[in-house]
Order: sequence, then structure tokens, then C-alpha cells
Amino acid sequence: MAGIKALVGLSFSGAIGLTFLLLGCALEQYGVYWPLFVLIFYVLSPIPTFISRRLSDDDSSSNACRELAYFLTTGIVVSSFGLPIVLARNSTIQWGACGLVMTGNAVIFLTILGFFIIFGGGDEFSWEQW
Repeated sequence: MAGIKALVGLSFSGAIGLTFLLLGCALEQYGVYWPLFVLIFYVLSPIPTFISRRLSDDDSSSNACRELAYFLTTGIVVSSFGLPIVLARNSTIQWGACGLVMTGNAVIFLTILGFFIIFGGGDEFSWEQW
């Protein structure tokens, strides 16, 4: 039952993050949909970690594959926070939209981190119960 509560909480926080992102695009005073390109970063960010967990055998020690995955994930996350700032500096979007997109980024990436913390740890959780 704890897995379902965690899944519902993660779904709710993901919906809140996407709401901030869409508000930064769709409000009448902003009206520009360029910030939606951060959705690509949301999809790309967990991929290096998934690959490194599949390839590495041990969870206790650090290895080059896992460190490379952390490095790539960090680059993707920093890029998703940098894109709205670059768009706002170019006057492509307004600074209010940049703030909403950055808030949405923080909520979504904390949701992704929460997913890895809750569902990514070891053998005590089985996907077969779903």
C-alpha cells in the first residue's frame, strides 16, 4: 500500500510541475510556447541512470559507468535550467515565464529524484506487484 501512496504523490507533484511549465507558456501575457522544449530534458534526464543501473552489477561501490551517468544527468538538468534563462535574456520569453518554467523544472526534477529514491533501491521492491 505504501507503493501506491508514493506513486500517487509522485503523480501529483509531476502534475504540479507540468502546470507551472504550462502556465509559463499559456498565460495571455506570456503566450510563447518556446519553453516547452524543456520537456525534452525531462525525458532525457533519467536515461543515463537507467542505463548505468542496467550495466553495473554492484550497488555498493562507485564505478566509471555510474559516475559518467551522474555527470550526463547533471549536464541535462543544468541545461534545462539554463534554457529558460537564455530565452529570457534574448527576449524570446518574458522573465515571469522564465520564473514559472524554472519553478516547474525544480518540481519535476525533484519528482524524478523521488522516483529514483522510492522505486530505485534494490530488491525490496518488485515491479510485479503492479
